[in-house]
Amino acid sequence: MEKIIPGYASENKGHYTPGIISNGMLYISGQLSIDPDTHKVANGGIEEHARLALANLDHILNESNCCRTDVIQCRIYISDIEQWDAVNRVYMEFFEEHKPARIVVPVGQLHFGCLVEIEAIAEVNGK
Repeated sequence: MEKIIPGYASENKGHYTPGIISNGMLYISGQLSIDPDTHKVANGGIEEHARLALANLDHILNESNCCRTDVIQCRIYISDIEQWDAVNRVYMEFFEEHKPARIVVPVGQLHFGCLVEIEAIAEVNGK
């Protein structure tokens, strides 16, 4: 296994690794809508939260020499099912024509007051 740990400006106190490559697959831990450098939660509504969680996901992909089209599955956790449409719009903007397998799960309150958390699995090409 290869651990993917981006060089964030601040320490991650959680007992997990942001990404792990194993047998040609990249497993990305849940990415909250919080800036990993400053630990500030996204300002604004659900769309801003979704964009930041996806930007964090993108950061792990880039650190792994992967891209968005390598993603084969996403799990999206949202604090309220009423936010599904807004999150879906941001998700479509992020992935464009690529459509990974996906599930959206309303879970109520997320850590730090975040509104979105996203985990993913991607194929690793050339590793």
